[in-house]
Amino acid sequence: MTLIEAAVETLDSALAAERAGADRIELCNNLGEGGTTPDGELVATIVERIRIPVFVLIRPRAGDFFYSESEFDVMMRDIELTRTMGIAGIVTGALDANGRVAVKRTRSLVKAAGGLPVTFHRAIDSAADLPVALDDAIDSGVSRVLTSGGAPTAREGIGVIAAMVKQARERVSIVAGGGIREHNVREVIARTGAHEVHGRLIDEAQMRGLVDAVRRSG
Repeated sequence: MTLIEAAVETLDSALAAERAGADRIELCNNLGEGGTTPDGELVATIVERIRIPVFVLIRPRAGDFFYSESEFDVMMRDIELTRTMGIAGIVTGALDANGRVAVKRTRSLVKAAGGLPVTFHRAIDSAADLPVALDDAIDSGVSRVLTSGGAPTAREGIGVIAAMVKQARERVSIVAGGGIREHNVREVIARTGAHEVHGRLIDEAQMRGLVDAVRRSG
């Protein structure tokens, strides 16, 4: 069965996603700018209020994914704090100045997660070479890679996502994300072979439609 992750940024949105049938939450701030690290108090409240797993985005700012030493230190501290709140996983990632996955830093982020699964987020779509980036992400110890195949949307990146699923060979889960909606999710699943999809919650009805479409696909 395909797992559905809903990207949310408020308690009301998290509750709506749960009611709509989402399997997991990715909690963020500033989704309009691609997402940043949410407030710790919000994390604690949502973990207390909902029953489905909560993954938390760790990203200190919008923009590129090449971080300064001080920004990286903030990421490490945020992971170490957030993982004590009963969350189920971390979503994060970093690139180097050459557009490759920052393997050493990503390994440190995975270690800071203390055994929680880590998703390498769509920073990978900004990498200079996606196949190399995927292998580097896997070598870094992440459990999942969220990607649109380097395209603006998963629908446009279907061919690349399908190739990434084959390349991963079940070493990690490839999560298809980027413009995932009720009208295109079944095609994305069928043509990529991805077993997890990621969609932003617009409202409860939209998420319910997405969930229903996925369930109809088997």
